Parts: sequence; structure tokens; C-alpha cells
Amino acid sequence: MKAAIVKIGNSRGIRIPKPVFEQCGFTDEVELEVENHRLLVRPRTRPRANWEESFRLMAKKGDDLLQSEYESMPNDWDEAEWEWK
Repeated sequence: MKAAIVKIGNSRGIRIPKPVFEQCGFTDEVELEVENHRLLVRPRTRPRANWEESFRLMAKKGDDLLQSEYESMPNDWDEAEWEWK
């Protein structure tokens, strides 16, 4: 598929056909990256997307303890898994 490059002020742009735009999952913003003289255009990702649900599941499983709480939990790692040389 060919796309014409259009002038937008001092910048340049391309028009992305609606079906391609939707198929790529684009919204109002995208991530741009140049790799080996190629322009990669990706849907913008949110670094913390789905964290809320992950934290909810962790709390349900009891996996949301603070590190200090883990240290007081009994375990045999020091005796069974560790060997001084």
C-alpha cells in the first residue's frame, strides 16, 4: 500500500486509511521508533495498564505482603537451599 507524504507546517505526515488505523489498534496517540532506517508506528501503551486488576488478584491470593512481612514468615531456604563454600 502506498501513502502520500503531506506537508503539515514544518513537519510531514501520512494519512492512514481508517481500516488500517483500526486494525492496528491506534487511538489518539502512537509510539514512533526508528529502527534500521524504518519508521515503526505502534499503538501507545500505558506502562501501568491492568495494574489495578493485578493488585486485586494479588490481594485475593495473599501475594501482596510487604517485604518485611515475608521476612518473618517461616521457611527452610537457609537450611535447605543455601550452602556456604
